[in-house]
Amino acid sequence: MAASAYGEGTLPNGVRSRMIHGVNGLDVHILEAGYESPGRPLALLLHGFPDLAYGWRHLMPLLADAGYHVVAPDQRGFGRTTGWLNDYDAPLAPFSLLNMTRDALGLVLALGYRRTAMLVGHDLGSPVAAYCALARPDVFPSMVLMSAPFPGPPALPFNIAQSEAVSAQPNNGNQKLAAALAALDPPRKHYQQYLSTRQANQDMWHPPQGLHAFLRAFFYVKSADWPGNKPHPLKALTAAELAQMPTYYVMELGKTMPATVAPFQPSFAEVMACKWLTEPELGVYTQEYGRTGFQGALQAYRVFSDPELNAELRLFSGKTIDVPSLFIGGRSDWGTYAAPGALDVMRTKAATRMGDIELIDGAGHWIQQEQPARLSELLLAFARETGRADHTSG
Repeated sequence: MAASAYGEGTLPNGVRSRMIHGVNGLDVHILEAGYESPGRPLALLLHGFPDLAYGWRHLMPLLADAGYHVVAPDQRGFGRTTGWLNDYDAPLAPFSLLNMTRDALGLVLALGYRRTAMLVGHDLGSPVAAYCALARPDVFPSMVLMSAPFPGPPALPFNIAQSEAVSAQPNNGNQKLAAALAALDPPRKHYQQYLSTRQANQDMWHPPQGLHAFLRAFFYVKSADWPGNKPHPLKALTAAELAQMPTYYVMELGKTMPATVAPFQPSFAEVMACKWLTEPELGVYTQEYGRTGFQGALQAYRVFSDPELNAELRLFSGKTIDVPSLFIGGRSDWGTYAAPGALDVMRTKAATRMGDIELIDGAGHWIQQEQPARLSELLLAFARETGRADHTSG
């Protein structure tokens, strides 16, 4: 599919669309900028849910102007990248975090690079970027995480040799939390629990208000444009604490995501005033998700709750991320605090060279769309500090 299929004027000047074939079993669709001059250092941008490579469109020309070859793929399960099975009942193993990490590694090598000069992961792309830096610091010698803190890999039990038999029972913390949320008044459920269900794809693909209106409300309510976003740290992973978050994070039990965000539909005037996501730009998302549905994008949420698929992450038990790191959140984004305590664990234990925690004013969850200029300033300053900007292809 040519870039023009996105619609006239929906890609900035200097950003092109193309396919890279044979990347860890995928044909990967990328957007790229700064490709005209060979030998530029590589900036790899990994999107989250329900985003696409397209979500980086405002940032890419700014990084290219600073001298980078900027590449943003549609991740496995998303957009125009193919080679994955679009089926709820398909095996989940291809969507494991380590296989998505191999996707990123394979793309870097396919592009003719031995390392990245800048690696940025947003939302669902954040744990992928974290495991890139954890597993292959030689290829990913610095890391920027956005919106989703990384608390480190799951740990194997330590110093238990003299203990009584350790329980072999699986961790049922998620089930206990779900039961506690359901017992609240009104009853609630965590959004990740909902996104893991069989009906979530159909709910969001064919919502009563239409896909375009659903996506508009979803992007709006998670942005700084919605005045209800006043995030703050939560004290503990309890139902009562989680229930302080908006309903798009901790939903009312029995409600779909389209029904959850429908009351927050922005007015016509608010839509017209939204410069970071115009109607033609939102049309790209409507077109892409209208074509693919959401199931591929939802598979990773199901992986999070699969003990077998997460067992392989224990290979990294006790291992820290030791490359220069930065965390960037939106001042109006609950994502920074959605996992209570994760931010502190990340900067005190999981990432030994974590720099400042940067919160950008005027940004909710969609930082790279809402405040691309400020984001580019932070990324470029971080790259200068880490001294990685001189890495070239080789």
